Amino acid sequence: MNDHELAGLLAQETGSLLLEVREKAFASGRSGKEVQMLVDRLSHEYLVQKLAEFRPDDAVLSEEGTDDLERLKAQRTWIVDPLDGTRDYAYPDSREWAVHVALVVEG
Repeated sequence: MNDHELAGLLAQETGSLLLEVREKAFASGRSGKEVQMLVDRLSHEYLVQKLAEFRPDDAVLSEEGTDDLERLKAQRTWIVDPLDGTRDYAYPDSREWAVHVALVVEG
């Protein structure tokens, strides 16, 4: 799988995971704030784990993670925002959110 396909796959899988978690969380009576706190970390961990699995030699910069400055020495760095639009995501029917997955090479 090439990098472009991987980025698309990971964004789609993470988005599906977020939809599933949101549906279950609201069905169980959680508040929007509780849902936000749950999914920010969950989506971050999912993306970081998958990138480590598929591209173990690449660095990752995530909005939700600690910035490891070693990434500045890396040839390839994935830049992810595991849930852009967290506030809007907290509304059960909102579609105003996204998962961003990008790759910088020699940048």
